[in-house]
Amino acid sequence: MKRVSTIGGLLKKIYRLYSNELLKRVSERGFTDLRPSFVEVLIYICENDGPSIKEIGVACGLKKQTMTSHLNELQKRGYINRVESARDRRSQHIHLTEYGQRFKLNLFESISELEKVYTDKMGEVELDRVEFSLSNFLEKVSSS
Repeated sequence: MKRVSTIGGLLKKIYRLYSNELLKRVSERGFTDLRPSFVEVLIYICENDGPSIKEIGVACGLKKQTMTSHLNELQKRGYINRVESARDRRSQHIHLTEYGQRFKLNLFESISELEKVYTDKMGEVELDRVEFSLSNFLEKVSSS
């Protein structure tokens, strides 16, 4: 039991370090109005063209109420627009605004910088090994 608890704790600490560093970097680039959970949602939107609200919620592990709150805030801050689906008028897809597109560029540059920092500290092979191990772990525990 202790091993699983330790793994969970380490993953949470690593995620927090990463999120806080990424948030710091985008903040230094002028995007000062975000919280870590907003960045997680924006990363998914930036990596996926026009995702539905449900897709974002599932990918980020957020409840519908939390998703609605986050998307309302991101829309109010000018990052996103909601577009009604042409096939299903009850469904909305999320798209980046022009400001959101500028954020995307800065986000991806910040992620690249952070990846370089991690690669410099750990080495390419070790970083690949960690990514593979975590992917493998997630796949196995998700399928049970």
